[in-house]
Amino acid sequence: MTALSSNQRDRLARRFFSAISLWGLSVAISSYVGLFSLFPLPWFALLVALGITLPLAIYYRNSSFRAYIQTLHLNHLTLFHIWRIPAAFIFFYYGSQQWLPSTFVRNAAWGDLAAGLLVFVLLALPKSTWKYWGFHLFGLADFVTAVGTGLVFALMQVPTMETIATFPVALIPLFGVGISGASHIMALDILVRQSSRWRRG
Repeated sequence: MTALSSNQRDRLARRFFSAISLWGLSVAISSYVGLFSLFPLPWFALLVALGITLPLAIYYRNSSFRAYIQTLHLNHLTLFHIWRIPAAFIFFYYGSQQWLPSTFVRNAAWGDLAAGLLVFVLLALPKSTWKYWGFHLFGLADFVTAVGTGLVFALMQVPTMETIATFPVALIPLFGVGISGASHIMALDILVRQSSRWRRG
């Protein structure tokens, strides 16, 4: 693993949080002015896919960024997922108004609610590695189910799925989903690397 000085770590942290802030702000403004509603649903699905793959591509191709992420405590890659609780309630509300397909709401909302609440369970458990394995594997499975359902409905161009491109719900697939999916895979990568080091040691 690439060793980072404290100055390098601080610089990477600033870049990391600046990039995330800019990403979230750009999605918020673009969805608020209706930009994403101009995209056909399959193109919107492509934007969601890019939001997932781009952070992972940077993680695996940029050794300095990967080294910075691997210096973070696994709690930092886990606490973020509390955001999935309000996301779940947004989905429940949109589903109750029939603004999103009921199957998508069921697959996305309940899993997000469970994942968000599990963060508190994880923090209350004694220190161990298995709890991170359990959380991130569960969260990734829910992530695949929810995103997969959304992509299928988008590619099928189901009319009510067009709401996903509007403000504020667009922040979930175009911002939260990318960071959540990437953080699950990064956390699991860290766990695998730690297990390898322990076996060699």
